[in-house]
Amino acid sequence: MDTELGFSFMLSMRVATIALLVVTVPGLALAWLQARRRYPGKVLVDGLVLLPLVLPPTVVGYFLVVLFGRRGFLGPSLESLLGLSVIFTPTAAVLASAIVALPLLVKTAQPAIENVPVELEQVASSLGLSPVALFFRVTLPAAWRGILAALVLAFARALGEFGATLMFAGHIPGKTNTMPLEIFAAYQSGNDSLALTYVVVLTGLSLLVVTVAARMSPGTSNR
Repeated sequence: MDTELGFSFMLSMRVATIALLVVTVPGLALAWLQARRRYPGKVLVDGLVLLPLVLPPTVVGYFLVVLFGRRGFLGPSLESLLGLSVIFTPTAAVLASAIVALPLLVKTAQPAIENVPVELEQVASSLGLSPVALFFRVTLPAAWRGILAALVLAFARALGEFGATLMFAGHIPGKTNTMPLEIFAAYQSGNDSLALTYVVVLTGLSLLVVTVAARMSPGTSNR
C-alpha cells in the first residue's frame, strides 16, 4: 500500500474508531432516554440530537471552530489551563466525526430499545435492579441487534465525514488528511487516479459496514 494512502487509511480508521468510542455511552444513554422517558423539553432534545444530521457539515464545522478555535469560547481556556490546542489536530477530526455520527447512533438505537417489551423491564425493576443494571441485563440483550447496527452505522458516518473535518481539522498532510479529505485534494489537483483509488477503498469499506448493519437490523434473516 502506498505510504500516503496507508497513512490516510489508518488515520481514518483511527479517527472513526475513537469517535465511535466517544459517542457510544452518551448516544446509547440518549437513545434510552428518548425511548423510555417522558420529560419537559423532550421534543427540543430530539431536535438538538438531529441537528447535526440536517445541518450542512460545514456549519457543524463552523460551530466547532467558534467553540474550540484559538479565539473561540473554549479554545483559549483549554490552551491556557491545559495546554491543549484542539483545532487543526487529529483530535479535531475525532470531535467532528463524533458529532455527525451521534444522531445516526441515537436514532437507530432508539427504535430497537422501544421494541423491547416494557413488561420485561418492569419485572426486572421490581426485583431491585438499578437503571444501569436494567439496561445491561435486560434491555441490551433484547435489543443488541439494533444497537449493534446503530454502532456500525455511526462508525460508517464517522469514517466518511468530510465537511466538518475540513473546517475544523483542516487538510494537513501527515496529520489530519483523512481519506475523504484526500479524495477532495486529489480531485482538485487533477490526480484522478489517486482520487479513484481513495474512492474505491472508502466505498468498499462503507459497503462492508452498511452490509453488516443491514444484517444486524432487527427482523433481518440470518440466512
